[in-house]
Amino acid sequence: MLTKQAQPEPAGSSPALWSKSPVGPLNATGSVNPNSPTACLGATLTIHGEITSEEDLQIDGKVRGAISLQGRRLTVGRTAELNSEVTAGEIIVYGKLTGNLFARDRVEIKKDGSVIGDVITTRVSIEDGADFKGRMEIDRPKP
Repeated sequence: MLTKQAQPEPAGSSPALWSKSPVGPLNATGSVNPNSPTACLGATLTIHGEITSEEDLQIDGKVRGAISLQGRRLTVGRTAELNSEVTAGEIIVYGKLTGNLFARDRVEIKKDGSVIGDVITTRVSIEDGADFKGRMEIDRPKP
């Protein structure tokens, strides 16, 4: 008697796996915001060139080049290494970022995060244990 063995599906092709992945970015409390899509660049990616987007972006890999997010959120993951000038609405740094930062709303440098470069923003938060070397300019919104 012949029996048919199940063939494994290619990685990422199972609809069951699709429902388990988050559909939006993590907010400050770590929960998913379903109203705002997030693009992700994985830890094994290395990008040389300019990145522009109109959605939130999380980077866990290496990037060398300008990043412009048109008022959206950039999250620099723990494994990320960026050598970039960044323009975004919010910038949250858990990893390493070398370059100038321009954030319309705020910049957060988390406990193990590192920023080497100038920061221009309206609000800033630097946790104990974070590294920052550069110049800070608080740009107050005009009434």
